[in-house]
Amino acid sequence: MESALANASAIVDQRQKIEQYKHILSTVFSSNDIVQAKKFIDHMLSDDVPLVVSRQLLQTFAQELGRLEPEAQKEIAHYTLAQIQPRVVSFEEQVLIIREKLAELYESEQQWSKAAQMLSGIDLDSGMRVIDDTFRLSKCVQIARLYLEDDDAVNAEAFINKASFLVSSSQHEVLILQYKVCYARILDLKRKFLEAALRYYDISQIEKRQIGDETIDEDALEQALSAAVTCTILAAAGPQRSRVLATLYKDERCSKLKIYPILQKVYLERILRKPEIDAFAEELKPHQQALLPDNFTVLDRAMIEHNLLSASKLYTNISENNWPLFLYRLRR
Repeated sequence: MESALANASAIVDQRQKIEQYKHILSTVFSSNDIVQAKKFIDHMLSDDVPLVVSRQLLQTFAQELGRLEPEAQKEIAHYTLAQIQPRVVSFEEQVLIIREKLAELYESEQQWSKAAQMLSGIDLDSGMRVIDDTFRLSKCVQIARLYLEDDDAVNAEAFINKASFLVSSSQHEVLILQYKVCYARILDLKRKFLEAALRYYDISQIEKRQIGDETIDEDALEQALSAAVTCTILAAAGPQRSRVLATLYKDERCSKLKIYPILQKVYLERILRKPEIDAFAEELKPHQQALLPDNFTVLDRAMIEHNLLSASKLYTNISENNWPLFLYRLRR
């Protein structure tokens, strides 16, 4: 390898030099040899190779990275990023491709947060490259979606907040829809249930069935509507929640949902029994059943609050001493 690289370096004609390096690179990829790949990278970043040549070769290297075995691809990609870092300003395009390839690999392995971290290393505010707002928006939304796959609302929100400055001026309908879905999910994960419900309901009312290259199927809209119902039921009682409950209850689409019976009882302020609550709990996500500091779950608090309010419509003279027995019977 060393002699081959030295011979290529000695070639005066730039076109021939590049072709020789490409031949060496092809050999490296064919062998799947990590050691040889690292030597090639070290040589490309050395003073022996003119910047115009190293940029072109590292561009080819980044684009062909997928030819390597997954584990070899990870090791070499991470090594390349580390070696490039001191001169990253000179190789921003190459770094972008490497990070995207590596993120794609992590995503295929369902390592969502690692994929997000890899993309978050892309400099979206570079002064060395022309980056349009659509590209910035797409990356922010993509990173947020990846973090949400791991239910990481904190990191997802950081990138959705960045996207919020770009989405208002965007005409890209697919990205706008993806942004809205991410925002609703973040609110849901942060237990801002009423705000999340409104966002989900807005999504469920989309009339178009084809937005750009993305097809909006009925199942996706039904899931958004169901999420709106669930979040509304879990939200704290109040006038706004009552208004949202009324809107959902009067929406004919809700009558077809699996959780419609509990929506009906909550709206009509009827007492919910334990079997009904247990059936509803099976439809909830982990964060919607999380244990709160008072040792009640999110669901427990919502159901107790609802049943107390419902009971108040029926019983006006329950003495303080009889409340424990009454609550015990409600939970049976």
